[in-house]
Amino acid sequence: MATFEDFQKVDVRVGTIVEVEDFSEARKPSYKLKIDLGPGMGIKKSCAQLVKHYTKEQLKGKLVLCVVNFPPRQIGPAVSEVLTLGVPGEDKECVLIQPERDVPIGGRLY
Repeated sequence: MATFEDFQKVDVRVGTIVEVEDFSEARKPSYKLKIDLGPGMGIKKSCAQLVKHYTKEQLKGKLVLCVVNFPPRQIGPAVSEVLTLGVPGEDKECVLIQPERDVPIGGRLY
């Protein structure tokens, strides 16, 4: 069983999606995202299977939650530096986890 101390090791931050591109090389329909995580962290790259529920236009400017302290992961020809968090919808496709209000980017989940 995970402890509270284990949970505290995972660094989840709020970011704003600033750029979205099709990721045509991915096995499943996906986007390549650039996410601004605020001063000190800057802009990080992420790959996410969001095509089913979101257009590129809907994603740009959206607040998201990201795990920022996992090691980078090679996904085909792209590197994902942060894990963008979501949950499966009724159709088993990713639905983003988002703050319900406007909050400052870079804020840590607690």
